Amino acid sequence: MLHRRSFNRALALVPGAALVGCSLSPEPLPLVSSGRVQRLTGLGFREVEARPVDVWLPPGYDGRTRHPVVYLHDGESMFDGATSISKTGWQLDRAVAAWAAGRAVTPPILVAVWSLKSQRASEFLPQPLLDQLSPAARQRAWEQLPLLYKPFAADLVKRGRSASEAYLRFLVHELKPAIDARFATRPDRANTFLMGSSYGGLITVHGVLSHPAVFGAGAALSTHWIGVLERNDEISDAAVAWLRRALPSAAGGLRLYLDRGTIELDAQYPRAQGLVDALLRERGFGPPAVVSRVIEGAGHNERDWGARAHQALGFLLDGRLAA
Repeated sequence: MLHRRSFNRALALVPGAALVGCSLSPEPLPLVSSGRVQRLTGLGFREVEARPVDVWLPPGYDGRTRHPVVYLHDGESMFDGATSISKTGWQLDRAVAAWAAGRAVTPPILVAVWSLKSQRASEFLPQPLLDQLSPAARQRAWEQLPLLYKPFAADLVKRGRSASEAYLRFLVHELKPAIDARFATRPDRANTFLMGSSYGGLITVHGVLSHPAVFGAGAALSTHWIGVLERNDEISDAAVAWLRRALPSAAGGLRLYLDRGTIELDAQYPRAQGLVDALLRERGFGPPAVVSRVIEGAGHNERDWGARAHQALGFLLDGRLAA
């Protein structure tokens, strides 16, 4: 049950996967136009398979001023894109600069966690969503998958089990303490955020809902509510059933940015995102704390996600969409 860019662009590729297996050091550090990147070493990786974690420190980082932190999925695609399949990155260092331009703000530290092709589907598909799918529905989703994708979704279909809980435990109990110990962070929930796209949007929503004491807000771009490469109403209905159970009361302080484009794979999202939006309204969630946007002409790719990342960052960091 995976994707990350349109099917025609991905026939020869494993969708949304990093170029590495579990190697930590062979890939070069991403090139950035400002700030600097450090690759985190010394993690135990007790909960997940080892993978690189790149930490972007903003210009002027001095180890004394404390910074908010944004944790990012698919970290191999967050900067110059040299290590991503599409060879196109979000260029998030530039997005931070666009958000901060002309303002007296403290820029965030960006923690880019790489994904692994053999684990991405399992780590990013929320278990509570999967729990809402019957074995027959999982089998029908399996039949929709191109042959190339099936090795990476077999366990999800056969056993109905994902690794999403282990992945989130890794972020919360292993990675965040290591980041807070090594860098000058603001460790409270009000300054700790999640951000991702596609399946990374799903795990972002799950992380914010299941660990509200840790993550104060999330940004989920082109959230892949349909689960496969074409519209699948059973999966999107399962997503809504999961959210119906998981959403807090409106007084619970949920802060969430959602969006979708209108072309490529995002053209399959209107029904699913509409159902999610309706549920959020029913539960009393709306602007400015919860926003859902449609980006006309935007597709399912790193270039378009990066082009609006400064707006998502603005929502996370100061509660408003950047211009």
